[in-house]
Amino acid sequence: MTETTTDRPGARSSGGIARIVSASLIGTTIEWYDFFLYGSAAALVFNTLFFPTSDPLVGTLIAFVTYAIGFAARPLGGVVFGHFGDKIGRKKLLVISLLMMGGATFAMGLLPTYDSIGVGAPILLTVLRLIQGFALGGEWGGAVLIVSEHGGDKHRGFWASWPQAGAPGGNLLATGVLALLAAVQSEETFLSWGWRVPFLLSGVLVVIGLWIRVSVSESPVFLAAQAKAEADAARGIKDKPPVVEVFRRSWREVLGAIGTRFGENISYYILTSFLLVYVTSHLELPKSTALNAVLIGSAVHFVTIPAWGALSDRLGRKPVTLIGSVGMAAWAFAFFALVDSESFAVITVSVTVGLLLHGAMYGPQAAFISEMFDTKVRYSGASMGSQLASIVAGALAPIIAVELLKDFGSPTPIALYLCVAAVITTVTVAVIKETRGRDLTRSTTAAPPHEREAPVAGTERA
Repeated sequence: MTETTTDRPGARSSGGIARIVSASLIGTTIEWYDFFLYGSAAALVFNTLFFPTSDPLVGTLIAFVTYAIGFAARPLGGVVFGHFGDKIGRKKLLVISLLMMGGATFAMGLLPTYDSIGVGAPILLTVLRLIQGFALGGEWGGAVLIVSEHGGDKHRGFWASWPQAGAPGGNLLATGVLALLAAVQSEETFLSWGWRVPFLLSGVLVVIGLWIRVSVSESPVFLAAQAKAEADAARGIKDKPPVVEVFRRSWREVLGAIGTRFGENISYYILTSFLLVYVTSHLELPKSTALNAVLIGSAVHFVTIPAWGALSDRLGRKPVTLIGSVGMAAWAFAFFALVDSESFAVITVSVTVGLLLHGAMYGPQAAFISEMFDTKVRYSGASMGSQLASIVAGALAPIIAVELLKDFGSPTPIALYLCVAAVITTVTVAVIKETRGRDLTRSTTAAPPHEREAPVAGTERA
């Protein structure tokens, strides 16, 4: 049964929930800026500079394969960051993930191209993409948990949705910088050196994000759980590693998190990254058309995600998520029909409505997934569920969409693919339990005493 409580005074830090939220939002915006910048560049630049082929769609497809490699590293990052995040705290790991992500993105801006060093260029680009994915695998879980665990139970959906807004915030920033450069530079200048500017800008953003993140306090829920774990250890009771505990006791919750993210993840990358390919390669419209449509849609997306999170505090996580997933299943076909109009205004409306429906799935998601797991495995469980979904959903979405477009020359199979993904999320959310209002300090999957590891000889204390 879902536990419903009111805000607990001890759940808020002395620094204030607003400061915690600001630090998480700015940090996630910067990290998503880095991650999405690659996706946009893969559609617009990397296909010619790092993966040149005679067929533009083939080059784009190869570029998106390296884009997917970043997703492949995310579960590994989720395991590593989740383990240490559940052991030593959320804050330390968030600082490390920010430094790794920013460093990899900055280095991309310095890379020589295929014309300069041949095959070494795409290899180096792929290695840096792996580092990006590894860092982002640990970022999401820590950012949403440190907010969820600082805020009280009553308004968790609203507060935890702000780090979620970092995704459209980062996409807005990345797309905005690229759109600005495309507007003021010629195609030759942009391909020559202009594309490097957004990547090098990441270095400045990381310094700002780091300064803000080191000032926040550790999660009080984690500190309480850590104190209990230390007391248990002093009595010779030792828990298994968090990742082991997750798959032993919370595997249903991991599957629930994957299903909850499936349609959301696929729809986002179709509506943003693949749209750039579709508009420029299939409709043969200027890249500014797609960039500006995504820019406007992302601005609306950024503002409305917290509204969806707040609504989930009133209606529940499930009803709001279902609004998005059912709506997306229907909108999939209308989306491409509107984009095919080749009208900038109509394309913008189609993207904006799609992102509004995506926000209904994405806004409550941070609180929803956080509330599925107990404190001692929450970082590991949330990260694993989220990042495993990213491999089977977001990583493959642009690749599958490009391949379908290449084989059929029509958006209808892509719309069907998007619809099926949304239906999978609808079914998953319909069958899992509502979590709204759960007290995060309470354990729901505590191990029976006989399943705890036996005390080590000589460590028992009176």
